[in-house]
Amino acid sequence: MAGEFGEVLRRLRTAAGLTQEELAERSEVSVRTIRGLETGKRTNPRMTTVQQLAKELALRPREREELLRAAVRRDQDGERPAEPEAEPQAEPEAEAEPGAEADEDLTGDPADDGPGDPPAPNPSSTARRPAVDPHSPSDPHPPSDPAEQLAALVTARWQREEEQRQVQDPFPLPVRWETAPEALTDHWANILRLPAQATARPLDLDGELGEIADAYRRIPSRRLVVLGRSGSGKTILALRFVLDHLRTRGTSEPVPVIFSIGAWDPTTITLRDWLAAQLTRDHPGYAARGRGRESLAAELVESGRILPVLDGFDEIADGLRRPALEALNATTLPLVLTSRPAEYAAAVAETDVLTAAAAIRLTDLTLDDLAAYLPRTTRKPGREDPDANAWDPVLTALREQPPDRPDSPLATVLKTPLMVALARTIYSDTPDHDPACLLDTERFGSPEKLEDHLLDNFIPTVYRHRLHGSSSGGSHPGFDADRARHWLGYLAHHLTGLKTPDLAWWRFGNGLRRSTRTLVTAVLLALAIGLVDGAISFGVNGRVTGALLDASVVGLLAGLMFGFVHWLTYTAKGKQAAPSAVRLQLRRRPGATVWTAGPRLVIGTLGGAVFGFAYGFVVGMVITYAVTSDLSMIVHVGLVDGLVYGSVFGVATGLTFCLLGLLETPLDIDSAVNPRSLLTTNRGTVTTQLLVWAPTFGAVVGFGSGVAVDLLQGSVGPLVWTPEAAALLGVISGLGGAIGYALTLTAWGQWLVLTRIWLPLTGRLPWAVVTFLEDAYQRGVLRQAGAVYQFRHARLQQHLARHHRRAALHDDFIAPL
Repeated sequence: MAGEFGEVLRRLRTAAGLTQEELAERSEVSVRTIRGLETGKRTNPRMTTVQQLAKELALRPREREELLRAAVRRDQDGERPAEPEAEPQAEPEAEAEPGAEADEDLTGDPADDGPGDPPAPNPSSTARRPAVDPHSPSDPHPPSDPAEQLAALVTARWQREEEQRQVQDPFPLPVRWETAPEALTDHWANILRLPAQATARPLDLDGELGEIADAYRRIPSRRLVVLGRSGSGKTILALRFVLDHLRTRGTSEPVPVIFSIGAWDPTTITLRDWLAAQLTRDHPGYAARGRGRESLAAELVESGRILPVLDGFDEIADGLRRPALEALNATTLPLVLTSRPAEYAAAVAETDVLTAAAAIRLTDLTLDDLAAYLPRTTRKPGREDPDANAWDPVLTALREQPPDRPDSPLATVLKTPLMVALARTIYSDTPDHDPACLLDTERFGSPEKLEDHLLDNFIPTVYRHRLHGSSSGGSHPGFDADRARHWLGYLAHHLTGLKTPDLAWWRFGNGLRRSTRTLVTAVLLALAIGLVDGAISFGVNGRVTGALLDASVVGLLAGLMFGFVHWLTYTAKGKQAAPSAVRLQLRRRPGATVWTAGPRLVIGTLGGAVFGFAYGFVVGMVITYAVTSDLSMIVHVGLVDGLVYGSVFGVATGLTFCLLGLLETPLDIDSAVNPRSLLTTNRGTVTTQLLVWAPTFGAVVGFGSGVAVDLLQGSVGPLVWTPEAAALLGVISGLGGAIGYALTLTAWGQWLVLTRIWLPLTGRLPWAVVTFLEDAYQRGVLRQAGAVYQFRHARLQQHLARHHRRAALHDDFIAPL
C-alpha cells in the first residue's frame, strides 16, 4: 500500500507542476522524505506530514481524500503499519545543513523529516505542530495526552466553522486593528512583566487578520483585549487567532479554546469552574476523572493548559460586567477577551482595566477594501461586457462623494464586515437584487434604517432557495421564509429572556413559565403511563371499563407524583436537566464509576420508599372507597398498601439506581462536538437506561411484592396477593417507572416533552426542530459553538427578538377584534 501512496503523491505533485525540491521548500518536509515516500522506501508517513503535503499541493477536496485514504489504507485493511526502519545514511545530495538537528521530531517517527515539535518547552520556538485537517480520516494512533486530543478537536471544529461561514470565500475581509487608548490598557510595565524601576516602552501592536497569533505572542503577559464595535469582526478574529495559534503551537503552549463569555454569571460560579463546565458541555468525554479527584476538564483548566478566548464580554448581562471584570482580575490566567468598546470602558470605569492586558481596537473597512472584495463576490457577467459588475455604480458613487460632506448612510454602514456580509448575501448572491437601491437616501435616510433594511431582508434572501441535503444525509423539507422568521424570532426572544447567546437544545423549554413546564410534563406523563397501564390491563383482563378506570387512576396518580418530583428536582430550584456525560456499558463493569453506586443506593431507596408509600396509600384509599364508605377501613387499607408499595418500590428503586451507577462509564474523549451528536448521544444513553430500568425495576417489584406480602401477612391483617397480580404490577411498574424517569429526570426526556411536542403543538417551533436548526445553520443564520448553536451575530438575534415581540403585541391587540 505504500507504493499506492507514493504513486498518488507523485501524480498529484506532477499535476500541481511542482518538483520534489519545490514541494519540500513549501511544505518544510525534506526532499529526502518526499523522495522516500514516492519511491516506497518510506512506508509509514506520519499523518501530520501527509496533511502538510496536501495543504501545500492546494488539493481539491476529492484529491485530498484520495491522498489521505492512500496513506491510511493499510490500517483500514486491518493491518498495523510496520515500524519504520532505521534512518539510512544521508545521501550526498541530501546532506544535512548545520543546525538541522533542531528540526528533527524527537518524539515522533525518526524516518519522517516533517515538521515536528520543539525539542524544549520554548513558547517562542519556531518549530510548531502542524494543524489537523478536519476532512482527514481519524489518526489510527491519536495522541494520549488529553490536551493534545483537545487541540485536534478544536482545530477540526473551527476549520469546519470557518468554511461554513465562508470566511475564505473568495478571501477574508480585511480586519485591521490599532493599539487601543491608554485609558483601556494597563501599565506597560505590567504588560511587559518588567521588574520594579524598569522603563517600559509601549508595544506597537498594529496589525491585520493574519498577524493576530504573532501579535499575541509578542505580549509577555499573554493577556489581550480586543475591542471593536458591533459587526467589526471580533468573533472572526477570535476564530482566526485559535486556528493560527494551533497551527504554530508548541507542545508547552496551552490550547486556545473559544468560550462565549456572555453566558457566564460571575456571582454564582468562579471563572475556572465555569470554564471547566463549558469544556465538559462541548466535550462530554472530559467529564471523566483525571489523575486526581477532579475531571479532565478541571485538571486542564487548573494546570494552565487551556488558553481561554473569551468572546463577547459586552453580551454579559447588565450589572454583571463589573463583577466579571473583577473576577478576571483575580486570576492570572493568560487569555484573550473581546468586547464592544463602550461596554468594556463602562466596566473599566467602575473598577479597573484588565490587569496586565494589552488592548487593541479594530478599525473600519475602507473604500478600497470594498472595491477589492464586493465585485469578486458576484457572478461573472456575460461575454458582451466582461468588465461590468453590479457593484460598480455603488462604488463609483461612494468614491465621488465630496470629502467635505458627512459620509452617506451606505458608506457608514459598509464599514463593518457584518454589514458587508449581509449586503453581499442579499445583492451579490441574488442576481435580481440591484445594490444601487442602497444609494437611495430618501428611502434610507440614516445608517440605522439601512442596517434594519439589510437585517430585514437577510432571512427572506437565504430562505429563497431549497437546500439539497442536510448534514445528516437526509433531504431538506424546505421552510417558508415567514414561518422561519417566526420560529427564529421565538428562539431569539427565548435567548433574550435567558440572557445568554447559547441556543442549547436542553434549555428550549426554559422559555416557558415554570408552572407551564411542570404542568405539561405532568399531563403528558400521565397520558403516557395511563396509556401503557390501560393497554396492559385490557390485554390481561379483556375488560374495557376496568382498563379505562385503572388507566385513569394510575395515570392521574403517576402524573401528580412524577410532576411533583420534577418540580422538586428542577422547577423549585430554577434548574434544568443537563445532558448526561456518561453512557451505559452493559458488557462489563467499569471500575472508574463504582463509587457512585453506594450514594445512589441510599438516595434511590429513600426516594422510592417515599414515592411508593404515597402511591400505595392513595391507590389503596381510592380502591377501598369504591366498595365501602367506612373511613377507618379506607385509611387502614391505604396505610397497609402504602407500607407494602413503599418497601417494594424503595428496594426496587435503590437497586435499579445502583445498577445504573455500576454500568456507567465516561463518554469517549472525542464525543459530542456539535448539537446533533450530543442529542443523539443522550438519546442513546436514555434508551439504554430504559432497557435496564424497565426489566430490573419490574422484576424487583413483581418478586418483591410477593415477599413483602408474606412478611407482613398477619401482622397488619390478612393480605390477598396472587402471582398474576404480582406479575401485572411488575410489568406496569417497570414500564411506568422507566417512562416517568426518562420524561421527568433526563435532558432528552424534557426535550421530547417540551421541544418535540409542546412547543410545536403551540406553534412556537416546527415539528422537525433538529432539521430546522441544521437548515438555519447551513444557510448562515446560526453558527455552531461546540454543543450549542448561536445566532450568526448578536445584532441579528436582537433584531429578530424585537420583530418577534412586535408581532406578538400586534397579535394580542387584534385578537379580541
